[in-house]
Amino acid sequence: MTDMPNDSTWTPAHRAVEGSDYELLTFHLASGTDPNERCWGFTLLTHALDVEGDGHLQTGQPWNTAATAILLAYGADPLLPADDGETPLQLAERYDHFMAQALLKRFIATR
Repeated sequence: MTDMPNDSTWTPAHRAVEGSDYELLTFHLASGTDPNERCWGFTLLTHALDVEGDGHLQTGQPWNTAATAILLAYGADPLLPADDGETPLQLAERYDHFMAQALLKRFIATR
């Protein structure tokens, strides 16, 4: 991936993902934002997984799948890779994000 952007360069939905603002993310998706939107090489789903994984590693807090679950519920493609080719499942596996792996596998199996 390229250098990480600052908050002002993310799209509104990506800014909600970056800030873990689940209500705002849901608002954008319910208002018609494409759940597969890309910004800075990330899909919304790969961005969410990166935020969830990195947040867990940095803080040691329990795993969180809120953004991932919201995006999947609004139709994000669980197989759509980021611009670097890494799929959501590969990203979850890289972070050892077992909860996201299970969630993604369920959505992939129903396709």
